[in-house]
Amino acid sequence: MNASEIVERAREIYESQLRANVEPGNHGRYIVIDINSADYAVGDDYVDLTDDLRSRHTDPLLATLRIGYRAVGKVGGQVRPA
Repeated sequence: MNASEIVERAREIYESQLRANVEPGNHGRYIVIDINSADYAVGDDYVDLTDDLRSRHTDPLLATLRIGYRAVGKVGGQVRPA
């Protein structure tokens, strides 16, 4: 799965499962979504959020979105050890 596909799947999860609960009170913050589990983290530092999800899941496929924005910097991909 490439980065665009990961981000697209994360957007689908966000719209169908998370938006109604996450968006109020979090406009402008980041949400990192693991598309394998639909688990997510919300906050102001997407690096910390990514680390949090990586600590909870083995081999996650993560995408970062900005809450309340349609086209803001997004990160998608599989994190692999160096």
